[in-house]
Amino acid sequence: MLHRIWLGFFVVAFISALYQWLGLGDAAVFQRMVKALFDMAGLSVELAIGLVGLMGLWLGIVAVGEASGLIDKLARALSPLFTRLMPEVPAGHPAISSMTLNLAANALGLDNAATPLGIKAMKDLQSLNPTPEVASNAQILFLVLNTSGVTVFPMTILLYRAQLGAPDPASVFIPILIATCCSTLAGLLVTAWVQRIRLADTIVLMYLGVGFALLLALVGWFATLGADEMQRQSSLVSNLLIMALIMLFLLVAHRRSVNVYDTFIEGARQGFETAIGIIPYLVAMLAAIGVLRASGAMDIVMSGLRDLVALGGWDGRWVDAMPTALMKPLSGSGARAMMIDTMNTFGVDSFQGRLAATMQGSTETTFYVLAVYFGAVGIRHGRHALACGLTADVAGISAAIALSYWFYA
Repeated sequence: MLHRIWLGFFVVAFISALYQWLGLGDAAVFQRMVKALFDMAGLSVELAIGLVGLMGLWLGIVAVGEASGLIDKLARALSPLFTRLMPEVPAGHPAISSMTLNLAANALGLDNAATPLGIKAMKDLQSLNPTPEVASNAQILFLVLNTSGVTVFPMTILLYRAQLGAPDPASVFIPILIATCCSTLAGLLVTAWVQRIRLADTIVLMYLGVGFALLLALVGWFATLGADEMQRQSSLVSNLLIMALIMLFLLVAHRRSVNVYDTFIEGARQGFETAIGIIPYLVAMLAAIGVLRASGAMDIVMSGLRDLVALGGWDGRWVDAMPTALMKPLSGSGARAMMIDTMNTFGVDSFQGRLAATMQGSTETTFYVLAVYFGAVGIRHGRHALACGLTADVAGISAAIALSYWFYA
C-alpha cells in the first residue's frame, strides 16, 4: 500500500501542477516543485543527523535500564494488557516496556525522547515478526497508538499562543486534551475492529479505566492553575520525571554491579546505526510530500471545500483552520506554519486561531512517523497501518471542530 500512496503523491502533484500552469497561467509551479525535491532531500539528511545524537542518547539509557532489571519489571507489570491487545507479543517481552516508555514520552510532550524510544519499540516488535518486510498486527497497533497518542502537555502550542499575545495561552489546553483522547480512542477502536481484538475484556477495561482516571485527575489539577503556573508546573513535571527515570536506571544498574558506562556505549552504538539506516525512507516520503505541497494541490482542495460549505449555507469559519489539519499528517513544520498564519490572519484568540491550535495538538505527522518507524526496521508493506492512522487523525480533527464550537463559538 505504501508504494501506491507514494506514487499517488507524485501523480496528484503533477496533475495539480498542470492545472496551475494551463488553467491558471502559473508557469513557475514546476520550478517550485523541483526546488521542493532538493530541499526535502537535504532536510531528510538533516533530520537523520539530528536523530543520530538522540538515538544514541536514549538507546544508551534504555540499555542501562534493561541491565538494571527495571524495564523487565515494567514489562511484566503491563504484560496482562499488552498480551490481550497484541497476542503475538509474549508476556514480559522487552517490546512492552519500550512501547510504554514511548507512549509516556509522547503524553508528556517529550518528542526528543519519544522518537528514539518508539524506534526501539518497533525494533523489539520486529524481532517477533515472522515476515520482516510486512508489518505485523502488533507493529500496526503500536504505530496507530503512537500517531494518535494523548498529549497531556502541548507546551509548544501554548508557547506560540503566548508569543502571539494571547491573554490566556492555556485556554486551549482542555479542548486539545479531549480531542487527543478522541483520536486515541478512535485509533484503538478501528485497529481493534480490523484485527478482531476483543476490547470488552475485564483486564483491558481495568487498565484503561485506571489510565483515564489518572488522566482526569491530572486535568482536574491543571484546571485549578493559572496559565503561567500551568506552564511552569507542566515543564517541571515533564523534566523532573525524565531526569528521575534516568537516575533510577543508573543507580539501580550500578547497585547490580553493571558497568553503566560500557552498557550505555553499546546501546548508543545501535542508535547511530539505526538513525543512518532511516535516511532512504525519509528522503522518499519527504520528497513526495514536498512535491505535493509545492504543486498547489492543497489550495485546490481548500477552494473546493469552501465552495461546498458556501453551497450548503453552513458556518464556514472552521474551513479557515483546515490548512493546519490537512498539513499535519504530512508535515509538522508545515502545519505549525499554517497554524501561526491562521493566528496572525484572524487573531490568536479568534475562533479560527483557537481551532487551528486545537487541530495542531490533536493530530500527528502520520506519514513522517510511518516512514521513520517502519523505515527503521525495513518494513515495506504497512497493510492497514496508514488507513487506521489517518482514521484517528480524522477523528481528532472532527473532535477539534466540535469542541471549538462548544468552547469558543
